[in-house]
Amino acid sequence: MTLTTPVAHQTLDLSGLRCPHLVISTLHALRTIEPGQILQVIATDLTAPSNMAAWCRQSQNPLLDVYEENGRFIFYIQRQPRSGETYDR
Repeated sequence: MTLTTPVAHQTLDLSGLRCPHLVISTLHALRTIEPGQILQVIATDLTAPSNMAAWCRQSQNPLLDVYEENGRFIFYIQRQPRSGETYDR
């Protein structure tokens, strides 16, 4: 079994920001990519893993992967279509 990291279409470095700014900035960035594309978010806030996971569940944007690397949390979030939007998987 090979584990692979998702390929991001865009990266958003939010190092130094705290919630709710992490979630708000992530939401704005997701609006700039197409449904189905993946956003990589980098954060340093210690509450980021729980806050981002909760937001992804609530917003129905899948959290594909998250890991910690050198004091930074790396998230891979797939953008889902908004109401009325469609996309091919």
